[in-house]
Amino acid sequence: MGEVSKTVLLRRANARGFDEAAFTDRSGRLSEATIWNLAFWDGTSVIWPRADALAGVTMQILTRRLRTRGIPPQTRDVSPDELGQHLSAVVMNSWTPGVPVARIGDTPVGQDAEFARLLHAAHADEPLESV
Repeated sequence: MGEVSKTVLLRRANARGFDEAAFTDRSGRLSEATIWNLAFWDGTSVIWPRADALAGVTMQILTRRLRTRGIPPQTRDVSPDELGQHLSAVVMNSWTPGVPVARIGDTPVGQDAEFARLLHAAHADEPLESV
């Protein structure tokens, strides 16, 4: 999706009272947001949506670091229909490894504060590189 389209969709979402726009693919699966990857938490696993989406740097770091913590992430279809209190959600990008999401569309999602803390701690495990 091009920058102009993302900007238009973000503005439409903002006009409806949302902070961000989440996208679905042609199959109706959640994929990503305008400048963010989406991640979900079911209480034991970090879930990356299986859909066309850019695998961002922070997403790649977290995948590595979560595995070292014994939390193998899974990738699977996530449809808006299955959202609810049993899944927590965050958005992430190079600015932050996890910002909690309260709802997607009209559907509230779970609010497990431990999920964002886990992602921030896993991200902090990544060794710094000298340049």
